[in-house]
Amino acid sequence: MIVSLALSLLVMNSDAVNNEITRAEKDGFCVVEQTNGPTLGYNPDSGVKIIEHDGFAFKSFNGSDLLLPYEDWRLPARVRAADLASRMSIDEIAGLMLYSQQNRLPMLNDTYGGVSFEESGCNAWDISDSQRSFLLNDNVRHVLVSTVESPEAAARWNNNVQALAEGTNHGIPANNSSDPRHSAFQDAEFAPGAGGKLSMWSNLMGIAAAFDPSLMRRFGEIASQEYRALGLATALSPQADLGTEPRWYRFNSTFGNDPELVRDLIREYCDAFQSNSPTDSDWGTGSVNAMVKHWPGGGSGEGGRDAHYGNGKFAVYPGGCIADHMLPFREGAFKLNGATAQASAVMPYYTVSFGQTDENVGNSFSRALITDSLRNGCGYDGVVCTDWVITDDPVDPGRHWSKPWGVENLSVAERHYKALMAGVDQFGGNNAKAPVVQAYEIGCREHGEEWMRQWMEESAIRLLLNSFRLGLFENPYVDVDKTVATVGQPAWMDEGYAQQLRSIIMLKNHGNVLPMAEKAKVYVPNRSVPAMRNFWGGTDAAQNYAPLDSNVLSRYFQPVSTPEEADFAIVFMESPKSFRAGYDPADKEAGGNGYIPITLQYRPYTATAAREHSIATDPFDGNIDRSYRGKTVKAMNECELDLLESVRSQMGNKPVVLIMAMNNPTVMTEVEPLADAILIGFSVQNQAFLDLISGHAEPSALLPFELPISMEAVEMHCEDKPHDIEPYRDRDGNIYSFGYGLNFRGKISDHRTERYVDKQ
Repeated sequence: MIVSLALSLLVMNSDAVNNEITRAEKDGFCVVEQTNGPTLGYNPDSGVKIIEHDGFAFKSFNGSDLLLPYEDWRLPARVRAADLASRMSIDEIAGLMLYSQQNRLPMLNDTYGGVSFEESGCNAWDISDSQRSFLLNDNVRHVLVSTVESPEAAARWNNNVQALAEGTNHGIPANNSSDPRHSAFQDAEFAPGAGGKLSMWSNLMGIAAAFDPSLMRRFGEIASQEYRALGLATALSPQADLGTEPRWYRFNSTFGNDPELVRDLIREYCDAFQSNSPTDSDWGTGSVNAMVKHWPGGGSGEGGRDAHYGNGKFAVYPGGCIADHMLPFREGAFKLNGATAQASAVMPYYTVSFGQTDENVGNSFSRALITDSLRNGCGYDGVVCTDWVITDDPVDPGRHWSKPWGVENLSVAERHYKALMAGVDQFGGNNAKAPVVQAYEIGCREHGEEWMRQWMEESAIRLLLNSFRLGLFENPYVDVDKTVATVGQPAWMDEGYAQQLRSIIMLKNHGNVLPMAEKAKVYVPNRSVPAMRNFWGGTDAAQNYAPLDSNVLSRYFQPVSTPEEADFAIVFMESPKSFRAGYDPADKEAGGNGYIPITLQYRPYTATAAREHSIATDPFDGNIDRSYRGKTVKAMNECELDLLESVRSQMGNKPVVLIMAMNNPTVMTEVEPLADAILIGFSVQNQAFLDLISGHAEPSALLPFELPISMEAVEMHCEDKPHDIEPYRDRDGNIYSFGYGLNFRGKISDHRTERYVDKQ
């Protein structure tokens, strides 16, 4: 309930006519509304004072009656940012240049008042000890939020953080952020007209599969409103990397491998997030900063390995196609249709873009890639933020932690300095200001204090600009009741589910077996998945579970418990998961080089067609040849193919429908002959498949990449080259190439294929 603190004030003078100012309190913070100015929010205990000038209300962060330029919301954001940057100490600027490590709400691995969260009696929205430390002692103002207990917890935590930050020198608000968080839960039930904690969509690859940039824009319009309601002002997305290397771990976070489609989707995503203010034509209180990643494109790791690990640090360009990888940035994220013009921030990838500059160092350490190519070549003047944890000391090639690729010989402070001189503004995953201050001191010795101070101030201006433009200095608080009512509202849940239906690709429909008759008898075997080592080095527990809730399934078909009783079967699988992402310490211990293939098939694969010698070698790893030619691996989830084969045998001539959750393009040779119909999805509710199988909705999605004919074809292709892999041809003569998909009438050919496929 809002409690009025003062009578409304009607001010009339030459500068402001009828500017009515109203003060109120809600949930521990005060709100000042004015008819001819922005809403102001502040904590009454923070020391902030509301002052009036020319009939308008302003926040005085130091409690004086003097209106400083950076406090004057009438001035351009860049003027305000420059004024504040000039007032900040180097310690404060160093803190501003940090982007925190992940924060979970609650922080179960942290303490609250010196004791564990469980012992403390605190709520999920209370500030942990480490959070308090990096906010107050290290001056961190850019905070990454990952898992949250609830929307209410996220909103209340934001308000607590803002109150703490507001009481410090200059009152710089926290700019909270998130990685993508809207993907659906597979086992969640969709109930028309019902709400949820957050609207649920497919992952971004699934949105790309609609081949409809306007759908991407609609997603961004909704998602950005939910972000701001949660207290999130920056999206660490979109991922503009071209998925030209199908073995890459992060492939399913891309928009596919076609430069023009990815460009158009990236543009709409950034425009929707940034130009979504309810009252302003460009930046405003509804805007969310888009941090596009990963410059200059991280999707061409040699052999499909990923640069989170030392074994995958090199991106290679045997096809000479680095310009294709830059295109979604140059012509998409940096040429928006909206008034915000460019994505507000860019994140380079960990990779060493091998052979593309005069020094083989990680992209964030490369002046050629950041200053020469990104800033000067693309005219980009937004924030450049490194990917997470690139300045600490590395560990062995098979473990995931710090990624100082190409600069392993430098100290932590020297790595920070090299990145700064390359043109970087901010360090991702770093909560400590000390090495940034040390980098500043190195710069003072080399260039002089005045020069280095100016260099740091320029970064501070860019960083502050992203908070001023969003109105965070005026009001960083969120209304908790409005948050709960906004996120996951029924209309948005409906739109998200409708998009999920548009994301599912039908690859095969032999004999027009789909749609199935209503209430047909269906057999759905349990999925049994073994314990598997995950990307982060841990182990995911073994599972045995029913992929569909029986109550949901019963609405569409009649469930039976054996194949003999069934009219048809539905088998759920996941695409092959490869062992150890291309590196095995046991191979190293046995006298090998440690490098092994990454497979896209279930059965054992021997890399007879792999390169005899790797393109990249690493001086910090003895320049060993990274080739894995002749080595054999198999998928960790090979048992899923066993299940499909078993069901096929048990069903005889009765139809088998295969549902595949596809993380990477799969070699279909093993699975396609075993199924009569094949649907693939990208992080969708399993119920959506039932709507398609039953004919309640019709498939319409298209492949935003190719499905390879064989692993040999994968080995022979150039990691950086789009559409460079021979696609699979099924038993019905359909070719699983870019832009392919079926509806109930056959192969889809429409305005989308004309726009993006026929040009091939």
